Amino acid sequence: MTNPIEPSTLDQTVLEPAETTTPEDNPAKLRQLQSPNDLQKLLAILPEQLRQRIENHPKKEYLIEVVMDLGRLPEVRFPEGPEDLSDQVITLDDLKESITKVGDFGGDNRAGIERTLHRISAIRNRRGEVIGLTCRVGRAVFGTIGMIRDLVESGKSILMLGRPGVGKTTALREIARVLADDLGKRVVIIDSSNEIAGDGDVPHPAIGRARRMQVAHPELQHQVMIEAVENHTPEVIIIDEIGTELEAQAARTIAERGVQLVGTAHGNYLENLIKNPTLSDLVGGIQSVTLGDEEARRRGSQKSVLERKALPTFEIAVEMQERQKWTVHPDVSQTVDMLLRGRIASPEIRSVDALGKIVVEQGPGSPVATPPNGRRNVPLGSQPPAIYHGKPLSPVPDLPQGWRSTGRMSVPSVAPARTAESQAFEQLLDQSIRKGFDLKDDQPLSDAVAGLKTEYGPNGEELPVYVYPYGLGRHQLEQVIVTLNLPVVLTKDLDGADAVLALRSHVKNHNKLRHLAKARQIPIHTLKSSSLPQIAQSLRRLLNLDDLGLPEVPPDLSIFAKGGGEDEIEALEEARLAVEQIVVPKGQPVELLPRTPLVRKMQHELVEHYRLKSRSFGDEPNRRLRIYPA
Repeated sequence: MTNPIEPSTLDQTVLEPAETTTPEDNPAKLRQLQSPNDLQKLLAILPEQLRQRIENHPKKEYLIEVVMDLGRLPEVRFPEGPEDLSDQVITLDDLKESITKVGDFGGDNRAGIERTLHRISAIRNRRGEVIGLTCRVGRAVFGTIGMIRDLVESGKSILMLGRPGVGKTTALREIARVLADDLGKRVVIIDSSNEIAGDGDVPHPAIGRARRMQVAHPELQHQVMIEAVENHTPEVIIIDEIGTELEAQAARTIAERGVQLVGTAHGNYLENLIKNPTLSDLVGGIQSVTLGDEEARRRGSQKSVLERKALPTFEIAVEMQERQKWTVHPDVSQTVDMLLRGRIASPEIRSVDALGKIVVEQGPGSPVATPPNGRRNVPLGSQPPAIYHGKPLSPVPDLPQGWRSTGRMSVPSVAPARTAESQAFEQLLDQSIRKGFDLKDDQPLSDAVAGLKTEYGPNGEELPVYVYPYGLGRHQLEQVIVTLNLPVVLTKDLDGADAVLALRSHVKNHNKLRHLAKARQIPIHTLKSSSLPQIAQSLRRLLNLDDLGLPEVPPDLSIFAKGGGEDEIEALEEARLAVEQIVVPKGQPVELLPRTPLVRKMQHELVEHYRLKSRSFGDEPNRRLRIYPA
């Protein structure tokens, strides 16, 4: 037994072919397994004319299957593609001749030839008559699991995925032989259609010392799976084509009893299995849960999300993309969790090179989550070099820590042509700067900024901060920015933005915005409504001005006033004095004078600016506001 590698710690690893006990070590067994008579037994069931043409074909050793459909030309299929075998169409007599030489067809319309791995599948019409045959060549291919031998030896349950014809059944057959012969484990194969161990009561030698249990009816496969565990004390159970919910439940029961499972399922990728309600239990099952406000904010997701229901039945998943290239998910639970959260999984890609050596590459990983302050708190020098397709990328040089220094803003390489209007503007700007800094005509403009220092925000970002508004009125935003004198610039370019400011209801229903912001690592700040107090509070929180302990500047009441009349300003001033002189310092509620509904709404917004609660009570025209302490 070879020592298993640990591919999860590798970015690109080249492994020598595993030293295994193969049938080549036993010439007698090799002759028994790879006897040329196996192909002759399949050709013997074909009509004489077709049999002779295949025997004389130069590529008969690479034959995959023979297709005979009523009223159509017979077809042979090779790895390079299909070919017509004859210029005469198939008749009912041709089909009947082949059927009489084959055993009985089961409930899945499959039959076989005894002591071989060949499979004959039938197509029937509505009356149950056979009108087509697919004669598939079965071969015992050795060394096919060298790419995942370390996983097979680990004792963990393995699920094989892939398109039809990619070699899933061949891999299962080889896994059974390695586990039974090389590792000496008690292996039981649940062979629903006699495809793994061949037709007949005596199993094919390709499975080694593994035992085979046949299934009388395909719909009863789940019962045979449980029977194997209860009656035959296996250490490993191998199942081909798990396709029903009952079989998925039986597989979970077997795994919970401590038996290693190796099986195949329909689906090319792990994502297909997650979306399949019948088989999703194989990877833990999917359920919808509702998160609390705090957890939803921490994850940056909606409150209703999909999560894994339980531990996966299979701990390892292998996607067989090609015969010599497989994608391995060493931890199915972690991969499923990442996919459900919309992140990119980081599987291992294993392949065999031209020299027969096994190459293990780490697939592209998920983007690193960005903290709320927009920067990662990891020193660049301590990060490992990035790997892409097995090649290390050049390290990222140390860059300034400002938001505007991240390089996301593209700088035009060619300066635009200067017009007469722009030259006149530059002259006026030059005069204004010289006048403001008391510079002489012969003094360079660089002296004006020589003594100035770059301003930085509370998180170290260079000011101003570029904000991309979504679903908010620019006029309201600009009014708040100008009134509060905030170092914020509105931009229509998402690539050049430092943050996104949007209504919470819009963000929930706009997946594309969330994905674009995540891909560009731009934080999204949400607010409940588009009122001016909400906008002001969100912008201050974006700049972390509320968290620095800065003195609170009295709010400009003109922001909250709708029409700017004296009655409105007077009502807002009353609410402001009540908050600042009674509610906040003394912790006592205050009732204001009766006001009209429009003025009361302005007072509510002003109180919300102080992060306090207020409520209207009483009947018109004496309805008034009551402000409560925090």
